[in-house]
Amino acid sequence: MTTEPVADDRPKPPLIGVIGLMLGIFLAALDGQIIGTALPTVVGDLGGLEHLAWAVTAYLLTSAAATPLWGRLGDLYGRKGAYQWAVVVFLAGTALSGLAQDMTELIAFRALQGVGAGGLMVGALSVIGVLVPASDRGRVQSVIGVLMPVAFVGGPLLGGFLTDRLSWRWAFYVNLPVGLFALFAVGVGVRLAKAEPVRAPFDRAGVALLTTGILGLTLVGSWGGTQYAWASPLILGTALLAVAALAGFVRTERRAPGPLIPPALFCSRNFTVSQVLGFLTGAVMIALIGYVPQYFQFVQGVSPTTGGLLLLPLMLGMMGTQLVTARLMGRPGGERRYPLLGGALTLTGAALLLLLGTDTPVALASGLTAVAGIGIGLLMQSTMLTSMGAVPLQDMGAAMGVVTLLRSIGGSLGMAALGAAYTARLTASLEERLGPAEAARLTGGGLTPASLTGLPPTVRHAVGSAVTSGLHATVIGGVALAAVATAVACLTRPNASPAPAPSPAPAPSPGEGPVSQRA
Repeated sequence: MTTEPVADDRPKPPLIGVIGLMLGIFLAALDGQIIGTALPTVVGDLGGLEHLAWAVTAYLLTSAAATPLWGRLGDLYGRKGAYQWAVVVFLAGTALSGLAQDMTELIAFRALQGVGAGGLMVGALSVIGVLVPASDRGRVQSVIGVLMPVAFVGGPLLGGFLTDRLSWRWAFYVNLPVGLFALFAVGVGVRLAKAEPVRAPFDRAGVALLTTGILGLTLVGSWGGTQYAWASPLILGTALLAVAALAGFVRTERRAPGPLIPPALFCSRNFTVSQVLGFLTGAVMIALIGYVPQYFQFVQGVSPTTGGLLLLPLMLGMMGTQLVTARLMGRPGGERRYPLLGGALTLTGAALLLLLGTDTPVALASGLTAVAGIGIGLLMQSTMLTSMGAVPLQDMGAAMGVVTLLRSIGGSLGMAALGAAYTARLTASLEERLGPAEAARLTGGGLTPASLTGLPPTVRHAVGSAVTSGLHATVIGGVALAAVATAVACLTRPNASPAPAPSPAPAPSPGEGPVSQRA
């Protein structure tokens, strides 16, 4: 089946519709970061330090698992409708998260929020592909490229500010008016032409196997070495189940008439290498954003807002690098040179964070994060651009779904595994310095930065040392991941390999015009 080229004379869509789609992308990126600086206060209010990582991991996990599902639902039943339902689910999870009364409820509601978030970015990009004329897509993509770093910078700042001035619950409530406006704007501003429905069956087996595999890997990373020994029957059984599910998923996708992830995408060596790098980069980035604020608040004694500000060197390094990498990648050999440079800088930056101690000056501690930010930004943008250049236009939407999925999985697994290392080392250090009974009282009784003011100096120093030790455990894991990323980057080819053969194009979905107009 062939497709006709996209007509460039399509009328420009109403601005309000484009704004609604952009807000969805912004919310999806923002909410993955906004809770980071509020986590110490959240845990102090709700308790459950041992479940700290899951407040972030649950969101990342369900968002990752739902990403290809929302894309496929859009193919079958209409992309505008799928996007709107994703916004509704996201807002429901957001409201419930703000109302949570304990960590179990918060984790469950964050998981629901993540299900909706999985459809925000993929849904918005899909609608933009059929709504925006080809002549305007470059401008829209550049706006998206700026929105993402702004969300990464603004998330920790906004989360800290709201926690200081109002309550950590407002880190969730602030999404409600923005999301409702996005829902309204898309409803009135997006109009898509009618078309025939896709006749390929829904890949239920692929959805079940992929979700099982992701969940299993995340549980192994979170529980292993903390709640259960690595060699325990539960950990080994869960790991075996995850591997079997993912192997089954690969086999199913090769045979499915309408696969969630087209296997032909991975015929390109550079595309495949870029996905591995995106996975590793997501793990390092989320872990640093989640746990460096703990150090600033507990050890340096700053407020959540100030803790967010102290992350600015890392965030600005990411944002600035992403803005200039697009031009740099156009030079010969960029597909190989810049991932290698990004991996080396991430490795160096993560290693520099091992210098952080209880007596490190605040300005120096903040500045040390910049190198890791520059490296992560290089890796993120170079792998995204390499992925886009390694696949044919017909498969661009599916390719972007894979990029988003693997980064999200990397983030959730990194947060779980490195978070488990953080919690285990922090608890062990407290037990060593204060004894098991006092350590259990502190970690189980609502340990927050504010609660340290009423404690004896010896206890405050012990907590600061324990948090620093926990951060070092997380950073060591980040160093190892960055080293692997640097080695993997060596596998990229100096010039983009030929794009894989296009996969068979499905029929248009309801309400969305020709297949050739997809993003």
